Amino acid sequence: MPVPEQTRGARSPLEHFNHARAEDAVHTLLACLRHGGWAHRLAAHRPYPDLPALLAAADEATYDLTPEALTAALAAEPLPALPAGAYSAAHTALGAANAAYESRFGHTFVICVDDLAAHEVLDHVLEGIRSRLANDPEEERLVAADELRRLAKGRLRTRLGETGR
Repeated sequence: MPVPEQTRGARSPLEHFNHARAEDAVHTLLACLRHGGWAHRLAAHRPYPDLPALLAAADEATYDLTPEALTAALAAEPLPALPAGAYSAAHTALGAANAAYESRFGHTFVICVDDLAAHEVLDHVLEGIRSRLANDPEEERLVAADELRRLAKGRLRTRLGETGR
């Protein structure tokens, strides 16, 4: 049976990434973790046979970030997004908690909320900030680095994962 015309030659997002120009691959990766060295390293090792191989390489590259590179990547992260319809008081509470966190640790609070229902995000983020404010700076650096790895992997899955599987 012949392959239908509309599916012949269709590439998965990972295949597109593997065959994209280096600049385009780096651009895709920077949307997942905002550090040029990390993005260039992953782009240089293409092609990846599958998404798990790319995720493993992303993990390794994130673990290998120097303290300065980690600081830069953390500084480039946006605040966690609140669910649509969150009250202005929630935005105020999150802003105040993040200001205290940033004052203590020197970077924006990062936390991965990929596996949470929308109605659980605000409580989880606020509880995370409050509990992590008690960490000493080195302990928090390790926790933040782990959250950054989780964020990057989740973003890679979203951008390059197979759809419909």
